[in-house]
Formats: sequence, structure tokens, C-alpha cells
Amino acid sequence: MKSIVKRPYREMCDFYKVYNFMVKNFTPDCKNGCYPPFFEYSLATPWSDNSQNHRFAIWEEDNEIVAFCWYESGIGEAFFNLTDEYSFLIPEMMDHAEQRLSDDKGKIKLKIYDGQKAVLKEALDRGYQISWREEQGIIDFSETKLDAPLPKGYVFEPVEKCDAEKLDEMTWRGFDNEGEPVSNVESDLHTEAAPNATPELDVIIKTEAGEYVCYAGMWWVPENKLAYLEPLCTVPEHRRKGLARAALSELYRRTSLLGARYMSGGTDEFYYKIGYKKGYELLYLEKF
Repeated sequence: MKSIVKRPYREMCDFYKVYNFMVKNFTPDCKNGCYPPFFEYSLATPWSDNSQNHRFAIWEEDNEIVAFCWYESGIGEAFFNLTDEYSFLIPEMMDHAEQRLSDDKGKIKLKIYDGQKAVLKEALDRGYQISWREEQGIIDFSETKLDAPLPKGYVFEPVEKCDAEKLDEMTWRGFDNEGEPVSNVESDLHTEAAPNATPELDVIIKTEAGEYVCYAGMWWVPENKLAYLEPLCTVPEHRRKGLARAALSELYRRTSLLGARYMSGGTDEFYYKIGYKKGYELLYLEKF
């Protein structure tokens, strides 16, 4: 039996250790757990409850992280990052999730990637059932090229000239929200200040009159040759004009020059129409 030590996550000193652990164990199909920028983005966004991060758990061998259990947005959910070599830790990790990451009603939603066969088996053996499947697309640059042109009447806004207030308002409407934006410019800037954020690669499209209409954010992970897309949105009145495809094509060009091999996508059928293929499914499991 390996000598493994379990301890709480310490926000001020463990972020890079966890991030690098995820980088080391990256696979396009997430069979070892989530992508590194997914973890970082969740910590950097204003809607994630960082006040409970001490409930995350780290398992170490010789001071090296070998497993990690955590939530994305807040108490009541759990993710699992580990390799098959340490699958014997899964029961203990799930015990931790149930004891420390459940909500105040004792409920928890396990979020397990379809490639995490051993984690999924443990959950099913405990009586959890799949309540939702969320398929995510990915594009392999060695197989597919994106080269859609920017439609007439639109131009790219240089990131260094970005009007933060206009972009904040545009992304709020781009995700079909109504009323005044819940987020604000400062919270957006806080997200962009994350240690590995690469806002210099973001793509903003505006009309020739200067209205921001489409935005594609980029989190570049050179170690994994991964171009992580987050977020992508277009305001309703400018959809179905080829703007999102043009934005992703521009991201393809920018990240290809940096050596990217993969670019993540989303759940919408749009991605598959332009050349994406299935990357993985994220399974939501609950007890009923």
C-alpha cells in the first residue's frame, strides 16, 4: 500500500500545485479529470463561492499531489481528479465528497467524466443515478482547419482597445440575460487577472459602427497544446450571420501560431457543424 497523506486545500499556496497536477495528467477526453483552465476559471469567476474552498481535499504521495476532490461553483457538487494508478483512493474521495461537499440538506451532485470508468462505477455502486449528460466538443487541429471569413459589415476589435464596459454589457446580453448585468467590469477584470489567463488572445467582433456583438475568450495552456475556449457568445440580433464561426477561426489562427493541437468547444450542435468532434461527456449523478 502506498503511503498517502490527505489534507485540505489551502487557497493561498496550493493553486499552482493543483494546476500543475492537472497539466501533468491532461488528456483530451478528461479521463483523469477536468482540464486545468476549467479549474482556474471556476476559481476566478465571481459566481464561484471561494469561501468554502478549504473543503476541497488533496491526496499526496511524497509531497506530490496524486488526487484532488473539489467543487466548481459551490457546496452541493463534486469533481474528481486522479489517474488510474490511484484508483484505490476513489472510495475515500467519494466519502469526502459526501461528508464535506454536500449541501445543507445532505444532497450532492457528482460530476464525473465518461472516461472516468472507475469513478463512475463507484458512484453507481453507491446508488447514484445519471440525471444529466453534457457532451462537449473538441477540435483536433491535425484533422480540421477553421478558416471562416469575417462577414461584411463587421471588424475585429483589437484587445488593447477594448471598452470593458461595452464588453460587459455585450456578454450579458449574449447569454440571453435581461435587465442590468449582475457582474461588472471589475469582476471581469478580476477574472482576467487569473495567473494563467491569456486575455490578449481573446477575440471581439464589432459592427463597423462600433457595437460589440460577439466575444470569444481564450485560456491558452502551452504545456498541453490546449486552446481552452471560455466563453463564447453573440448578442441575439446578430446571430446566424457567421460571427461565432469567424471568431473561432480567428482563435484557430492565433493559437495555431503558438503550437496549439486542441481547442475545446461547448454543448451546442453549432460546434459539430463547423468541424468539432465529441471530446467527452460530463455525467451528473444524484441519489433520488
